[in-house]
Amino acid sequence: MAPDSPAKPAFKRVMLKISGEALMGDQGFGLHPPTVQRVAQEVKAVHDLGVEICMVIGGGNIFRGLSGSAQGMERTTADYMGMLATVMNALAMQSALEGLGVFCRVISAIRMDEVAEPYIRRRAVRHLEKKRVCIFAAGTGNPYFTTDTAAALRANEMACEAIFMGKNGVDGVYDKDPKKHADAKRYDHVSFDDCLAKNLKVMDASAIALARDNNLPIMVFSLDEPGGFRGVLAGEGTYTRVQ
Repeated sequence: MAPDSPAKPAFKRVMLKISGEALMGDQGFGLHPPTVQRVAQEVKAVHDLGVEICMVIGGGNIFRGLSGSAQGMERTTADYMGMLATVMNALAMQSALEGLGVFCRVISAIRMDEVAEPYIRRRAVRHLEKKRVCIFAAGTGNPYFTTDTAAALRANEMACEAIFMGKNGVDGVYDKDPKKHADAKRYDHVSFDDCLAKNLKVMDASAIALARDNNLPIMVFSLDEPGGFRGVLAGEGTYTRVQ
């Protein structure tokens, strides 16, 4: 290993959860190809260490079900539209990763056989064992559940050892919004129960509860920091561990 390489990764199989907004760059909507490429390079850097990677990507850069519902659209319909948006993001990430030579599979909770594989747990595990990146799309396949919950669910099903939450412009968990409050305090470590009791906005409550009940740590870090994913995996850099 090169001298400037980080220490040996602490985990062998991980879930990377990022928001759809992480892929839109400075745009207010949609996909920004250079940003998608940059995130793909972060994933490749970790994949090159031999780590097995699952991914869940939100759809908020295209359509957010909850906001659609708030504007008068029927909630179930809005949520299904949001699920379709996550499939579009997953396909974009698959294309970027394969362009870098990383084999990848998009696995959808909603059947669309011409576009993505259906979710079959044993098949997905086999993909991981063959060192393919698995991108889980369409959430859980059910309305009223967020992609945070989908990430926690799939992470448990795939026997991941940790969930990595890549945030935009925030390098961990704070007691209040650091973008609005200069005196916001960052936590190096925080418990699942404190996250729920203090409403710290790490993930939604059902996702945190699912991680807590299965003792699955959540590592919150900034996706904007070059090499951040690879560094945090080795215990370096700035991040918050939720456990």
